[in-house]
Amino acid sequence: QVQLVESGGGLVQAGDSLRLSCAASGRTVSTLYMAWFRQAPGKEREFVAATTWSGGTTRYADSVKGRFTISKDNAKNTVYLQMNSPQPEDTATYYCAANPTYWGIEKSRYDHWGQGTQVTVSS
Repeated sequence: QVQLVESGGGLVQAGDSLRLSCAASGRTVSTLYMAWFRQAPGKEREFVAATTWSGGTTRYADSVKGRFTISKDNAKNTVYLQMNSPQPEDTATYYCAANPTYWGIEKSRYDHWGQGTQVTVSS
């Protein structure tokens, strides 16, 4: 059973930087596609970014492209989301997700989820 634990959320000012971490156990992330989703109050959970088994290929939502970066450290069994120049509209609970065969934008296709970490961006 894969377990995912996010950390690194908090309160940040617009334009600053923040790095989220997702530590995995139960399976090595080198055999998983990994993704980040987010959910703002009153809104549906939406795709943010995803990466492949090796971490060599990535995809992003248009809203974060050029500002956020997803990366993997297979040795640490951890996935990161580097958030540069976050804006108030990025305020949400951020979730890590994993699937061994899928890395698209459909949240229903992901088998494993973390508990989420709250990110609040003040203006």
